[in-house]
Amino acid sequence: MIVSTMDQFNAYFHQPTVHPMMAVGDLSRADLSLYDLLRFDMYCVVLMDADFGELVKAGSAIRYDAGTIFWLRPRQYIAMNLDYSVKPRGWMVVFKPELLERTGLGRDFYMFDFFNHDVNEALTLSSSERGIILNSFANIQAELLSKRDYLSDHMLRLGIGTLLSYCKRFFERQFEEDRVHNTNLKTQLDLLLDNYLSSGSSAQMGQPTVAWCATHFHLSPNYFGDLVKKELHITAQEYIQQRVISQAKHLLADTPMSIGEIAEELGFTYPTHFARMFRRKTGQSPQEFRKKH
Repeated sequence: MIVSTMDQFNAYFHQPTVHPMMAVGDLSRADLSLYDLLRFDMYCVVLMDADFGELVKAGSAIRYDAGTIFWLRPRQYIAMNLDYSVKPRGWMVVFKPELLERTGLGRDFYMFDFFNHDVNEALTLSSSERGIILNSFANIQAELLSKRDYLSDHMLRLGIGTLLSYCKRFFERQFEEDRVHNTNLKTQLDLLLDNYLSSGSSAQMGQPTVAWCATHFHLSPNYFGDLVKKELHITAQEYIQQRVISQAKHLLADTPMSIGEIAEELGFTYPTHFARMFRRKTGQSPQEFRKKH
């Protein structure tokens, strides 16, 4: 099932449509069919205020504690395996991408990059943060139900911007805590990559990827990439390439392997691809590096 209009969304909550591009739903009043597999063609911010089941996305089931907030970007599918012994409780605000067009909120929307993260990277709220988020939902709902005037859409965008800004702030707080818990990220990543590159794995399975590294840290590629960039001040892809070039330098300087053999050992399909990357990263060809070392 695809939810592409506010009328479709509001039907799940047995409420009228008061705005064509956004709505707020109280999960305690929602029809249970809301939790079937659905695709939302709109941005969604969801506060699960009770532990009432497992969230299912991309074949993975995740159970959240009460007081967890997560988000969806348009055209993402989601479902829930309900725990029928617990009544759903929480809030859901949705808005169409069109609401952002030619507005200040649209101009600043790049800040809310958490929409690009996987759904399993949710935000666990403290009691005070939960109160702030609930207040943000309530303010948006109150504005939606108020008599419309020329400031209505402006106020609604401000309300959404405030809600997303708090999500950004609280997510950064959680992100920072995760970073502290991963203070040895560089050491762990270097060990992971060096073992892979020196073990012959790259010759059999190709070069290490961001997704492969993320799996070993039990993170999604997007979240892992953000963590690497924040901690190491470089993209995860660039850091992997640096380790590949470091291993290439070792093989060029300390072994009699040919350029083609080194390229194959490091997971390159063609030696020319290896030579091109090596020159781009070092300013010299593999042959020139070998002669100097």
